[in-house]
Amino acid sequence: MNLGAQDTLAERMGIEYVEASAQRVVATMPVKGNTQPYGLLHGGASCVLAETLGSVGSALHAGRDGIALGIEISATHHRSAKAGLVTGVATAIHLGRSLATYEIVITDEDDKRICTARLSCMIKRG
Repeated sequence: MNLGAQDTLAERMGIEYVEASAQRVVATMPVKGNTQPYGLLHGGASCVLAETLGSVGSALHAGRDGIALGIEISATHHRSAKAGLVTGVATAIHLGRSLATYEIVITDEDDKRICTARLSCMIKRG
């Protein structure tokens, strides 16, 4: 997965995949370089991580004959992160023929929840 991320937003954000299946996708992302002016992890960076993980899971669910396109994301930012790595875990909520939905939980290095997101992807099959 990390090799396939070359020249993508995921690469620019420093996202590194740890585990990937249609049921669960795990990756880390550095806080450094992904902050807003106050030095805190940018909420948009959390959304990029969440959408990346849910999209990867959806694409794996769609298989070789399908594509997955994000159609809705929501995110609640619970607390800030100032340094280190955050870890995102996307867990499938629904894996249907034309729709896949994931809950993505992002935590800091102390395992404190930074963000909870939900992503739905439309699946188009060839």
